[in-house]
Amino acid sequence: MAGVTRPEDRPISPHLQIWRWHVTMLSSILHRFTGIALYGAAILFAVWLMIAAAGPETYAYIAPHLTAWYGQIVLYLIVASLAYHLANGIRHLVFDTGAGLNPGDADTSAWFALLFAVAAPVGLWLLLTFGA
Repeated sequence: MAGVTRPEDRPISPHLQIWRWHVTMLSSILHRFTGIALYGAAILFAVWLMIAAAGPETYAYIAPHLTAWYGQIVLYLIVASLAYHLANGIRHLVFDTGAGLNPGDADTSAWFALLFAVAAPVGLWLLLTFGA
């Protein structure tokens, strides 16, 4: 077969050192990471429920960790992951309709999902702290 190239002679697929980073790449990667993080959060939530069901004596061991600065950061990150994964999932549902696929709209919706992930936990904290 004349003109057939061998596999080792074929060009390799572009990789992260070749592509210029943009927000839609970050959005795709974060969607996967937040999905994985939410599995871990679900496990932590199940453990928290078991500890709460075990009684006040058992819960007294975990309560200081939830109110400490590192526990608050973990809770913020869980809510931020949930908010981002939700916003990006809705973004992809819109993509499935064929809308928002041009690069400008995709960038705008990716920025919205990122900003929503930052703002939603802050809004939830304000609502819980100051009430409505």
